[in-house]
Amino acid sequence: MATFASLAEFTAAVGTELGSSEWHTIDQDRVNLFAEATGDHQWIHVDPERAKAGPFGTTIAHGFLTLSLIPVLAQECYSVEGIRMAVNYGSDKVRFPSPVPVGSSVRGTAELVSTSEVPGGIQAVVRFTISGRDGGKPHCVAETITRFYA
Repeated sequence: MATFASLAEFTAAVGTELGSSEWHTIDQDRVNLFAEATGDHQWIHVDPERAKAGPFGTTIAHGFLTLSLIPVLAQECYSVEGIRMAVNYGSDKVRFPSPVPVGSSVRGTAELVSTSEVPGGIQAVVRFTISGRDGGKPHCVAETITRFYA
């Protein structure tokens, strides 16, 4: 995990990989809880028996569940010290190139794409690539936008 002592040090890291998270197993309970929270009960996510005969051979995580892992993965990839707060400002270029089969493990890798000044701090674009242990296509690639305030 990369630790930056200041926003200036963080900004100097533009164009570099910030680190990778630990592996996180996506189990059916997590998928079911996400379905309850969002109201998305599509059978490919919540019906293991029906999903066995479906296109993926098993249930898969919701794409937005995979995207929602970014905050915990980010905490394991990098930290910036000396800030008052960090605020999620949004995301750009979100893609889900391959599904996350329930029972598989994923991790995120963060790359600092850019920073720009905003009143009281900086705005950073970090590209997260969420991949599985088996390699292949990533499960999610997203550019997150975070505002860091000193």
